[in-house]
Amino acid sequence: MTSAVREAPPAATVIEEVLPQVDGGRFAIKRVAGELVTVTASCFAHGHERVACVVRYRGPGDSGWHEVPMEALGNDAWSASFSVDRVGRWEYAVACWIDHLTHWRDDFARRVDADDLRLAARVGADLVAQSSALCSSDDCEKLEPWARILREEKDVERLRTVAMDESLFELALANAPRDNLATTQAFPVWVDRERARFSTWYELFPRSCSTEPGRHGTFADVDERLDSIASMGFDVIYLPPIHPVGYDKRKGKNNAVASEPGDVGSPWAIGSREGGHTEIHPQLGTLKDFRHLVMAARARGMEIALDMAFQCAPDHPWVTEHPEWFKHRPDGSIQYAENPPKKYQDIYPLDFDSENWRGLWEALRDVMLFWVEQGVNIFRVDNPHTKPYPFWEWAIAEIRREHPEVLFLAEAFTRPHVMHRLAKLGFTQSYTYYTWRTSKQEITEYFTELSQDESREYFRPNCWPNTPDILALQLRNAPLAAFRLRYVLAATLAANIGIYGPAFELGDNRPREPQSEEYLDSEKYQLRHWHLTRGDSLAPLIARVNRFRREHPALQSDWSLAFHTADNPNVICYSKRAGDDRVITVVNLDPYHAQSAWIHLDFDALGLDTGMAYDVHDALTGDTYHWYGAHNFVILDPARTPGHILSITF
Repeated sequence: MTSAVREAPPAATVIEEVLPQVDGGRFAIKRVAGELVTVTASCFAHGHERVACVVRYRGPGDSGWHEVPMEALGNDAWSASFSVDRVGRWEYAVACWIDHLTHWRDDFARRVDADDLRLAARVGADLVAQSSALCSSDDCEKLEPWARILREEKDVERLRTVAMDESLFELALANAPRDNLATTQAFPVWVDRERARFSTWYELFPRSCSTEPGRHGTFADVDERLDSIASMGFDVIYLPPIHPVGYDKRKGKNNAVASEPGDVGSPWAIGSREGGHTEIHPQLGTLKDFRHLVMAARARGMEIALDMAFQCAPDHPWVTEHPEWFKHRPDGSIQYAENPPKKYQDIYPLDFDSENWRGLWEALRDVMLFWVEQGVNIFRVDNPHTKPYPFWEWAIAEIRREHPEVLFLAEAFTRPHVMHRLAKLGFTQSYTYYTWRTSKQEITEYFTELSQDESREYFRPNCWPNTPDILALQLRNAPLAAFRLRYVLAATLAANIGIYGPAFELGDNRPREPQSEEYLDSEKYQLRHWHLTRGDSLAPLIARVNRFRREHPALQSDWSLAFHTADNPNVICYSKRAGDDRVITVVNLDPYHAQSAWIHLDFDALGLDTGMAYDVHDALTGDTYHWYGAHNFVILDPARTPGHILSITF
């Protein structure tokens, strides 16, 4: 006859409201190596039972779980933090169990009757014995005598003293059985390198880097510009596609349908008889030249980011080698790209749902891997929202499996849900609506969302005042003051920013048509010769701002952003802080007129004591102001400065 095995009842502990998480753990939250992950949860059991909780976590290469105890915050809320110290995939879970030992000691401390105390001590002795049985440390030999005293001692005062021994209690608690243990699912965390959180991008067209008007630029010409770009404080140089440009259906200047002899076409019309996505445009140089440029940038503390545009010119080799990778119209011709009434006859979209979709997906993955092998660790991805989400989730995971250091910027100026889905799928950074947010209310609402909404766990904004595709309304035919204020705003509101230059620092403000976001003589379709030594260039201002960003940790992340009151709708005030580093920014949003305002600072957000005196030093002008308390007056003339970027000293 076999003895029956007693079936344990279901766990009586409850874990709810675990944060942070994205869509119930379907997607990873994001962090940077060296940051903390602070986990909160609601954990409880029935009646008056006490519970104990831990956060379990593990990182890439860990064979087992690490644990950190959670602290009770009151009202069944618990919290704990752990540090992520290396790049790759991490995960964490919350575990909770009934804490009989703590419950016993708290209960014991309230008892007064002698017989009652002796009986309670025997209950404690049994609990301590359970811990002793599970303990493997030499220190645990101390538990057996403790249990014996609790069980046998008759003197009530001695029992009280022994029962309250803190060191023995902590030892027993660390080894106590975890009755009614409940554990959540594992929630993923993707950890990037620091440049994912803080970066300063400079976009340029290599073919326009020649010092001789009319000559096609080369990688060697870009190399000659590296020192000046580094001196402006940029750490990422983003290059539009560097591949052969198609001849068939090549666009002319200002997006003319027909090109003229000598027209260079659009770099986004990728592929010709010279090759496709793994080839270099012959006039730019060779693959060896490109690798040299990558190393030269790295030697100056910068990286080369490469555009990944998954589309083809009509004479791309894939068009004849893999016609099944393209959609065909009823007449048998391949469907070119269009967004009616706009037509892009020089570009063929790829068909990600073709019968040979797997072959296409693998080919595109291999394109990215090829450039990673050439030293590229950052990709700016063109129009990712026009490709299927499963492709990006698969492709990014494929790259990261062997190269977790690679970063991806999503160029998706599209609907919010689409932008956020791409960020969830793995894109490291995302373009934003900053380009179109101009009023005080728009900026305040949008950046409050970016920095304080739960989406900040996965959506890292990268703010650009301009791009080759977008000459924003506030910059069209605008004075340089408009460019100055838009750069100061971007650089202090967001930790990741970028500009399209030299168009930005030289104030290129001419639209092709009055209401168009397209530039007149757009560099997308022709060579441009830039007068980089112009006396009114914004390069010195940009360098000053970027140097301040590098010197102040407060501006190197987004979550501490706080807006302060200014009594003029044309003046905006906000701050960021990191420990003792505090930065206050005040900007005049009117590029044409001087504006003044009384500002009221939120001292709680700044971590300051009300009524104190302090100095603020302006990074833009070098001036120092003596401020007292929360109310202070500013007057800002755009002819002199777009605003104040103030560091606080005492």
